[in-house]
Amino acid sequence: MATPHSEKALTFKALHERSGIFVIPNPWDAGSAKLLASLGFEALATTSAGLAFSLGKPDGAGRVTREETLKNVHDIVAATPLPVAADLENGYGDAPETCADTIVQAAQAGLAGGSIEDATGRPGDPIYPFELAVERVRAAAHAAHSLDTPFTFTARAENLIYGRPDLKDTIRRLVAYAEAGADVLFAPGLKTREEIESVVKAVAPKPVNVVMGLGKLAFTLGELAEMGVKRVSLGSSLARAAYGGFFQAAEEIRNNGRFTLATDAMAYARFNELMK
Repeated sequence: MATPHSEKALTFKALHERSGIFVIPNPWDAGSAKLLASLGFEALATTSAGLAFSLGKPDGAGRVTREETLKNVHDIVAATPLPVAADLENGYGDAPETCADTIVQAAQAGLAGGSIEDATGRPGDPIYPFELAVERVRAAAHAAHSLDTPFTFTARAENLIYGRPDLKDTIRRLVAYAEAGADVLFAPGLKTREEIESVVKAVAPKPVNVVMGLGKLAFTLGELAEMGVKRVSLGSSLARAAYGGFFQAAEEIRNNGRFTLATDAMAYARFNELMK
């Protein structure tokens, strides 16, 4: 008999197999997940940066633990009936075995999918060597595909957002990750149509995720579909938009003694209704 978890996992897998593109926005807690679900999105993905900010920590430095991530996952999974994937950072350890164990624990937490990146979290040595990076992906993919319930595993190549603008090496890594068993490929930091199309072509027929909201990238959903992109995520964009509005409102009160923050705020009654 299918369980709610397995049904969500199958639904998430099918989103990547059907024709067309879809958006997978990134809540950072149960409340933001409910807001996104109310708008009709078909799936959600967590954001490591959004979680880090909500915990008062910086992102990308290994400050958020696996336990904190899985607690956040549990809250978001429980908040809506949608399938949820997670940003599992670098798998919370260097060893391939640690990546595999993270995938197993993620699935046990009710996730339909998740991503592991090839960034080390160490400023002086930000990207794993190629061979180790591939072994990490292979171990994570094997764990994902050995589960009783489908788990859509995404492998991320992080060169472009860690000061290594080497598209050739990024594509080399993505191709190797696809061959090692990753279900979805993702290279945050792609900036042009040519770069996106080259990645899509290199790893075809496997689906490609592109993140919007970083820098000045301004393609529409239709344009990304024309490039062959399957999935569009938003990373920390929504969390930053929310915290940015909060900060500006508080700054106005502190610096100018004005209280115009309620002008554009969602009504209390609507918020309360959406949380029911």
